[in-house]
Amino acid sequence: MRTILNIIWLVFAGFWLAASYALTGLLLCLPIITLPAAFACFRLAGYVIWPFGRYVVDKPGAGVGSFLLNVLWLVTFGLVLALAHIATAFALAITIIGLPMAWANLKMVPLALMPFGKEIVSGRNPNFGY
Repeated sequence: MRTILNIIWLVFAGFWLAASYALTGLLLCLPIITLPAAFACFRLAGYVIWPFGRYVVDKPGAGVGSFLLNVLWLVTFGLVLALAHIATAFALAITIIGLPMAWANLKMVPLALMPFGKEIVSGRNPNFGY
């Protein structure tokens, strides 16, 4: 089931969302000081293109540095990327088959807003059983 959802996701939302993250990452590679944010963009692009079967957990040991990077991220790129997820969720929620993908999009909004201090892991989510 996850593979089918991932393929549908890739066609209707994943490709253009991952492209937006990758483009943002390329722009952030230009100044050397923003390389940590660029790497976060590329990590998120990999998650956004194939999200079902993976989930987000807090990274152990993330501290003040992650918080400061999240604040900087939020005011520069995070809000725009989160709005892209919300707009895509509304577009996907029009059809019944798009509802699971719309819900997945809405679950990605907190990650788009504050990606530092988070880790993407594969497998079953022990908190939700899927």
